[in-house]
This record gives sequence, structure tokens and C-alpha cells, in this order.
Amino acid sequence: MEGWTRILKEGIDDPDEASKRFGLDPKLTRKVAERFPIRINSYFLSLIKSADDPIGKQVVPDPRELDEEGYEDPLNEEEDSPVPNLVHRYPDRVVLFVSHQCPIYCRFCTRRRKVGRPASFSPSDIGKGIEYIRSHREIRDVTLSGGDPLMLSDRKLEGIIRDLRAIPHVEIIRIGTRVPCALPQRVTGSLCSMLRKYHPIYMNIHFNHPDEITPESAKACEMLADAGIPLGSQTVLLRGVNDDPETMKLLMQKLLTIRVRPYYIFHMDLVKGTAHFRTSIRKGMEIMRAIQGFTSGLCLPHYVLDTPGGGGKVPIYPDYIISMGMGRVVLKNYEGRVYVYPDIVDEPVELKRCSSCCGG
Repeated sequence: MEGWTRILKEGIDDPDEASKRFGLDPKLTRKVAERFPIRINSYFLSLIKSADDPIGKQVVPDPRELDEEGYEDPLNEEEDSPVPNLVHRYPDRVVLFVSHQCPIYCRFCTRRRKVGRPASFSPSDIGKGIEYIRSHREIRDVTLSGGDPLMLSDRKLEGIIRDLRAIPHVEIIRIGTRVPCALPQRVTGSLCSMLRKYHPIYMNIHFNHPDEITPESAKACEMLADAGIPLGSQTVLLRGVNDDPETMKLLMQKLLTIRVRPYYIFHMDLVKGTAHFRTSIRKGMEIMRAIQGFTSGLCLPHYVLDTPGGGGKVPIYPDYIISMGMGRVVLKNYEGRVYVYPDIVDEPVELKRCSSCCGG
């Protein structure tokens, strides 16, 4: 048994064990686990000081998950799935789900309807997805997701990547993963050697709190970076975990020290059973103001909201422009100071009547 599979096996996935470890009501915990299974591997468990600390809140089951507020599929991914376990929402790119497992089961997961549920996923779906990509020449960018792609063996993952790389119009392969953060022991020399054969490969890694950056996760990220894989971070804004400016700023700063570029801060999706994690958009904008200007621009991610119903990502920016017009722009900087900037006055567009077709 490999080291990382042993770490999974030695973790907590039983509701009664979780109840005993964290002082939970066993009856309620069993009900929560029926809605969404529990997985806390032994490595991530070692980072938890209490069920209510920023690490514990992410993975310890909570009775508030029984709340019915929200949606099973808030992003309407199933409507954008022309074949099972593939989402084609944007014109030139798709998401291909290749696993139903993750190294931990985050209690705020946007794909609770799928993750940890073998019935939601069939290995044959991968072949159908690859065939769909092969037959749609407009697709140039494929993101492997799930579940977590790095939960597959090197052999299975390489088979998928090799098939994708053989499609001429697929230019970019991305991997969305929590593994380097939550199960860094999975990142091995053999994995990195395999991945580097199929460049360009990009990886977006899910970190939510500075305490997740440990010597182990730092080593995993550095190995991947040394293999030539550009690394970006995807963080979810979570009440009680990272919803204060100093915590988020420190996280973005520490990510850069392990060669991970801050990419996205996601506003919480409207997932059923996760309302207790949600913050206001105003809070997210406050956090972005605290990062902008007060630390390196390299630390500045995009704050985005994935629109309910499948409308895609919308960036949310603090309002730095007060007014525009008459050859000037009035701006407010990160300190709240107001400045006037001389602007180019665009020439008005002359509208001509059309006489050839409609007489308009």
C-alpha cells in the first residue's frame, strides 16, 4: 500500500467515529453523512485543533447541513452536460469529471450531489467525454475535475491525459485539485515525471487558509512547479474560515512563497446544506480592498461569483471609479483618496441612414 493510500485508510469516514472524535451528536451526524459522506484523511486530521477552528470547519460534519436552503445543482451543470460527467458551458472549453473521490470531503462542496457517490460516476463516462471532445473542434481547453483527478492512479490518469493530448485541437489541459493541499503525500516523483511529458499542463489548487500551507504541502507544490507546471490557487470565501482581510491577505502572500499564483476567490455557491458558510458580497469586496495596494499585485486574485442557473463566472471588483465623462475620470485609490485623471474624449460615432435594404 502506497503512503498516500494508507493516509486515506487511516482517516475518518465513519459518522460514529467522527462523533466520538469531535464530540458530536451521533444521531445527527449519521443523518448528515447520509446527505454527504465524511472523509478526513489522517494528514488533514493532524492540522485540526478543534472542530470549530478554520481547518475543522471545512471537513467536520455539521447539523446545519440538514438545512434545505439552496440547490442540489446550483450552477445547473447537468443542463450543460451533453454527455454524462462533461460540462460544456463556454464556447472553447469543457470540464471533464474523471473521479468521484477527493482526499477530503469539504462540507461546502458545490458538487455534493456527485462527490463521494460511486453511483454518480462510471469509468465509461470518461471515454464518452473524450469522444465528445474529439468530435467538437471548437474545444481547445479541457479541465479535468471531479472529484479530484489526482485520486486516480498514475496509470489511469496518464491514460486520460494521453488520449486528450492526441486530439489535435486540444491545446491546454488543466487539472483542478485539492490534493497538494489536503493530501500532499500523493504528489510523488513518478507523478511529476508523468505529467511533465504532456505539457502544456496547468494546475489549479484549492487552498482556503494559511494553516494549510505546511512543509508537506509546500514540498508538493514545489515538486509540481519544478516539473514545469504553472500553479494557480482557487479559494472559496467561507464564513468563519477566511472571511477576514488579514487572513486572506496572509494566505495569498504565503501561496506565492510556495510558487502558487493566486487566481480565484470564489463567492460561495448556493449549494443546499451550506448556507452557514456564506458571507455577503460586501464582505468579499472589503477583503479585495484590503489586498489591493496593501501587498504585491502578484497576490491579487480575481473575486468571482458563479451565477446561479449556469450563467458562468462574473468578476466582482471594488468600485474604484467614481465618475467618467467630459474628458476626465474621477478615481478612488486603495486608501480611499480621490484623484482626477485626464481622459481621451472619444469622437461621437456618426450614424448613417441605410437606403439599400430597410430604409432605416
